Amino acid sequence: MKQIKNIFAGTWGIVAVGVVIGCLAPLLQLWGNPGNMGVCVACFERDIAGGLGLHRAAVVQYIRPEIIGFVLGSLLAALLFREFRPRVGSATIVRFFLGVFAMIGALVFLGCPWRAALRLAGGDGNAIPGLLGLVAGIWIGTFFLRNGYNLGRTQRTHGAAGLMMPLFMAALLVLLLLFPQIPGQDKNELLFYSVKGPGSQHAPLFVSLAVGLLIGFVAQRSRFCTMGAIRDLLLFRQTHLLSGFLALIVTAFVFNFLVGQFKPGFEGQPVAHTMHLWNFAGMALSGLAYCLAGGCPGRQLFLAGEGDGDAAVFVLGMIIGAAFGHNFGLASSPAGLGPYGIPAVVVGLVFCLFVGFTMREKTV
Repeated sequence: MKQIKNIFAGTWGIVAVGVVIGCLAPLLQLWGNPGNMGVCVACFERDIAGGLGLHRAAVVQYIRPEIIGFVLGSLLAALLFREFRPRVGSATIVRFFLGVFAMIGALVFLGCPWRAALRLAGGDGNAIPGLLGLVAGIWIGTFFLRNGYNLGRTQRTHGAAGLMMPLFMAALLVLLLLFPQIPGQDKNELLFYSVKGPGSQHAPLFVSLAVGLLIGFVAQRSRFCTMGAIRDLLLFRQTHLLSGFLALIVTAFVFNFLVGQFKPGFEGQPVAHTMHLWNFAGMALSGLAYCLAGGCPGRQLFLAGEGDGDAAVFVLGMIIGAAFGHNFGLASSPAGLGPYGIPAVVVGLVFCLFVGFTMREKTV
């Protein structure tokens, strides 16, 4: 086990993880997931919120097995390698609202950093301002990190507390198995299912679950994090995590090109809009929130799987943020921004700046 751990922790190990994700994400698209959305943590958590009835946007409702797999795969790796460490920190309500606004920014852009990378690899030029916004948001976050920003220390807690998010995901899987979709209907006894739109497009359940488990396992071993890749480059000039992120993009590009899924351009891209300023601003908000919270949405799921209660709170914040986004007209669509998307981004940026300036151990 130590040998496997060392392989994944090294540079070639994280590159290999990027290659694995870069292959599996386009494959999921080929097997039924929406275009340029083989894996999107924000989009899939939004679908879960819809599947539970937390929002009623009929085209994005489905309990995504990939998200369940991320958490349970990370839990399995943590248990096998004795890295399951139940822990909690401080500023819980702040972490929750960072998750809420991270999701709102992602829904304005229509994707998380994972999907931004996959959109670029699929030829979607609208991902470029989104990725630039992500870098800008993280750059602002590094200003606060350099000047004493800290949400407080973590401390060990009961094992049961560390299992709360894995148990929640396991419960979602049980519900998905016990209450499958009735053909042609958008609702069974408990769950909501899209019959059209992105929520209706998904790979077979057990295929999606298996892919999620594999990604969760190897990502937990390698500490794969898209936000961390950019943060470490800006703060420390380190490229370790960045090498995995770039490997994901390059591999997905090659795979998409080989199977005919690479379609360059700006117009008519799947689940995307061309309002570049707000593609930039939405991801800037998300990037800042991820930086202040300590990890991208994927990394938060992997941390929750290994017992991190702070990450679990952030994940719940993102799920609730998805409900807010669709219930109150904040989320974008291929037609453009939602009616209240712009003020939501502004409020989110103000909130994150307030947190960054006030939760520091020293002044500028």
